[in-house]
Amino acid sequence: MRATMMIPSYWRRETALGMRETDAVYDHPTPLDEAGTLQRALESINVLDDKDFEVVVIAVANAQDIEARTEEKVSDIISSASCQVPVHLFSHAHLQRIHEAMRQAGGANFLELLRLRGYSNIRNLCLFVPHLLGSVIAVLIDDDEVFEDPAFMAKAREYIGGIHDGHFVGAVAGYYLQPDGDWRLKRERKPWMEHWDQVDRMNETFERIIGTGPRLKETPFVFGGNMVVHAEVFRQVLFDPYVTRGEDIDFLINMKMCGYRFFLDNTLSIKHLPPPKPHAVWKQLREDICRFVRERAKLRKQEPAADMVRVSAEELDPYPGAFLKDDLEDKIERACGVLADEYRTDGKETDVAETVKNIDVAHSEARSRENPFQRFLRMKKLWEEMMAFVGQNKIRGQLRSALGW
Repeated sequence: MRATMMIPSYWRRETALGMRETDAVYDHPTPLDEAGTLQRALESINVLDDKDFEVVVIAVANAQDIEARTEEKVSDIISSASCQVPVHLFSHAHLQRIHEAMRQAGGANFLELLRLRGYSNIRNLCLFVPHLLGSVIAVLIDDDEVFEDPAFMAKAREYIGGIHDGHFVGAVAGYYLQPDGDWRLKRERKPWMEHWDQVDRMNETFERIIGTGPRLKETPFVFGGNMVVHAEVFRQVLFDPYVTRGEDIDFLINMKMCGYRFFLDNTLSIKHLPPPKPHAVWKQLREDICRFVRERAKLRKQEPAADMVRVSAEELDPYPGAFLKDDLEDKIERACGVLADEYRTDGKETDVAETVKNIDVAHSEARSRENPFQRFLRMKKLWEEMMAFVGQNKIRGQLRSALGW
């Protein structure tokens, strides 16, 4: 089965220029004046026994004014990396070429699905590009990881596309090893985290799914930087473009709604070595708040629809299910109240105000009249039409020619 490994790489302005309010929010985009982690990730591919695949690096700028410099930076890294598999670059200029080729081929109505801003849109490109290349398997990796297991690709291929316990294996998740080699999350305990028990619930879930047998089992959580998706799934299911954070687990929910199961292989590990996150705690918390409120709304708004399966929050316990129930607002208010007090003690009044605002943001998101389930169904239909359109040999050839690969 032909496989394409997709590696997004996120970049921002030079360190001295800092971040701007209009910049896209990513966990830890690399300043353009730093080396970043991409070369390390690419060169770690050399430890793999199975090298029968190609790599596509998606160069992502967090602001429009640095797109050209980001593409140049990532191109230089790819050129200098000693990687034993073919590596292609896909960036903002390549996306423009795809857009133009799609317009010329009569696919202008699909362009809203192909964007390079926001986690979900970038993950969708991680499905679209393998489809364009004719791959059966998309392997999604992040650039702050390194391969240590020579059998990683063999394991990635082992179950995908087969039948397990009577169910089609359309997607397999792996997991992250922390810098110390453990899969458990370790975070400094803060008082506000007693109410926002995300790390505790994640570790509880990891213990059940990663820490126990059997090797392959259905999972309520996935990591976006270690997943394998079969063509049957990525031709039908997309990452919800309206989900700005937690797009990986939201994709799992979308798959379950579409009748597929996401399995986790508790031997499919990759070392995760992320740099520090540049954003304030209240901002990271706000991203999670919006994500959980929106995901809960999608679950609540489910309606009978052809070929769709109802999914409950309880099916996603302990994590993310614990954050998709009726007590979510209580968690948010209590955690933000304590965090605001911590900021107040430190004299950080601006951070206090933003933390309190998180509560209003949560209520505003919850009052939204838009039906996220119906919106997802519309996007899913458009996605399926686009993937069928691109799957035509003539169209696929035109688009690949536009890329010059």
